[in-house]
Amino acid sequence: MSDTPINVAYTQRFNAVLTYIDENLEGDLSLKTLSQVANFSTFHFHRQFTAFVGVPVSRYVQLMRLRRAAHRLAAAADHSVLEAALGAGFDSPEAFCRAFKRAVGMTPSAFRKAPNWQVWHAVFAIPHFSRTVIMQVRIVEVPEVRVAALEHCGSPRLVSESVRRFIQWRMQSGQSPVASSRSFGIPYGNPDTTPADAFRFAICGEIHEAVEPNAFGVHERLMAGGRYVVGRHVGSPDHIGESIYPIYRDWLPASGEELRDQPLFFHYLSVYPPTPQDRWETDVYVPLR
Repeated sequence: MSDTPINVAYTQRFNAVLTYIDENLEGDLSLKTLSQVANFSTFHFHRQFTAFVGVPVSRYVQLMRLRRAAHRLAAAADHSVLEAALGAGFDSPEAFCRAFKRAVGMTPSAFRKAPNWQVWHAVFAIPHFSRTVIMQVRIVEVPEVRVAALEHCGSPRLVSESVRRFIQWRMQSGQSPVASSRSFGIPYGNPDTTPADAFRFAICGEIHEAVEPNAFGVHERLMAGGRYVVGRHVGSPDHIGESIYPIYRDWLPASGEELRDQPLFFHYLSVYPPTPQDRWETDVYVPLR
């Protein structure tokens, strides 16, 4: 028997574990439960998990719980520390606050007031962590879309701060109501290879009228229409590269298609109603000739 089927099956079993963790952060994520999900020996599972993911299973589970709590604290002003603690699987807010401060270097309340995304990204980087993604894609014709845009210039790790600014504009202006207007993101470069000071990312909301003068730096632009290949990313946008690279690496060479000289864009499907970021759905549009 060749090694390839064994490796594929092995990866699929761990992908099932990682998916189970993502979907059950408030539930039982004990070593016994997770080893049963993977159908591995409990005795060996913790060694296998550490070798595959790069961190021990208990550390990974805690990081994923803290990551979701950090997203919710930063995104929702009415999300209490108690709710964040219970949602992250902690028995008490005191235990949650201690774990959060050990990981991030600041209390949950302080993080909500002034999120330090640079430290956050350093903490939640998982060594050697990658997933095999089987993409279901389709080719579509897209019309031009009129949008209000706030352009972020600088480190990709600080995009979330610009997103918060754009949300404030949306709420104050009422020109791109989140409940009825589509939300987009346009990366003008690859965050993995573009120097941090040269990276640009546009945060966009659909509009049907001219953008009024404002102090937020939001302006009007037109998103290009045309042919696109579309794939769906499920999970936090922080890991959207896991869904982008298979399009370029696997689908494109086999498709016979060629890329158009336009940036790709993201259509965020889970902005409204509010959805935990680990359950977000985002369509990735890559321009074709």
